[in-house]
Amino acid sequence: MDPKNVDCCEERSKSLRARYIYAIIFFTINLTAWFIRDYGHSVFPPTYYKEACGTTGHDCFHTLGVLRVSLGCFIFFFLMFLTTFIARKLYEACSKWHSGWWKLKFFLLLASMVVPFFIPPGFIHIYGEVARVGAGIFLLLQLISVIEFIRWWNKYWSPDEQSNQRSCSIALFTSTVFYGVSICGIVSMYYFYAPRPACSLNIFFITWTALLLIVMMVISLHSKVNRGLLSSGIMTSYVVFLCWSAIRSEPVDEKCNVQKPDNGKFDWTTVLGFLIAIGAIVMATFSTGIDSKSFQFNKNNVKLEDDIRYNYGFFHMIFSLGAMYFAMLFISWNLKDSATEWSIDVGWASAGVKIINEWVAATIYTWKLVSPVVKQYRVVNNEHTMQP
Repeated sequence: MDPKNVDCCEERSKSLRARYIYAIIFFTINLTAWFIRDYGHSVFPPTYYKEACGTTGHDCFHTLGVLRVSLGCFIFFFLMFLTTFIARKLYEACSKWHSGWWKLKFFLLLASMVVPFFIPPGFIHIYGEVARVGAGIFLLLQLISVIEFIRWWNKYWSPDEQSNQRSCSIALFTSTVFYGVSICGIVSMYYFYAPRPACSLNIFFITWTALLLIVMMVISLHSKVNRGLLSSGIMTSYVVFLCWSAIRSEPVDEKCNVQKPDNGKFDWTTVLGFLIAIGAIVMATFSTGIDSKSFQFNKNNVKLEDDIRYNYGFFHMIFSLGAMYFAMLFISWNLKDSATEWSIDVGWASAGVKIINEWVAATIYTWKLVSPVVKQYRVVNNEHTMQP
């Protein structure tokens, strides 16, 4: 066996394992941000740096503590982005740096996490404002990745001349399941989150989501679009989920949610939901980070034996934006007030961001459906104009 091929196989295995190590690091930093927010003030009171944290240490815990941890995470992954974005081959030094040198990167990570706790609060507030923009960019990239995955799924199971009967049946069954789940979700949201006419805002959100469901289904089945029910079924389920998540983020003291407890205490379900939410953040960041193909203009490039299997620079850039995103979730997109213990992404700001995210997702998907028709219409018009 060629030694060069053996070396490429080994480096490829290292690079594939490395992305999971980075995900574990990101997950650990998320837990650190939560701990600093909820319990840092009681565990580390005598160890803070007064010029940065203030005489009481408040500026290094709660909201500002989350932003400091987020800034450290951003610094680490942004440095990794700067040192790996030119990597194209497995045997290059940048590729080996991405997949190895873990002891050195451990000290780099430690320094990146410590430095923000010596920065004055004014600069941390500036980072918080920047993090809002970065989190918005992260959400947009995540939406594009999800929509591209839905399009791939639909293309894989779409019925055509070469599709077998089994694939068509699976596609029909799957689309029926997704539409059934979406309808059940709409009905459940009306029952749990809009029990009375006074819940006008929730009624508007749910009704608008139902209209989006109908519009996407009609456009997808239109004769000129003809995308079938599978892609629109998956997308409508995703849109309904975003609406549900937005309404769930509304403040606890609201009366239009019959599922929320009134005592304000948390139990094992709160803890489990919190951990699942953190896991979802890590999975969303990880899945978007390895999906650089959705953002390439030429998606038919043939991979050679010594080519990297995913774009390292894009991977680390997504994780650096993900650092800003998890900061906004932990502080509920609010730079002034601290979130309650064991809570994540709760508040009117969070609910508004999720609703906007839902509408943007539906808009992007609808444009993906109609854009080929619009382009074809323009080509036909140009040809008719040129003929005379």
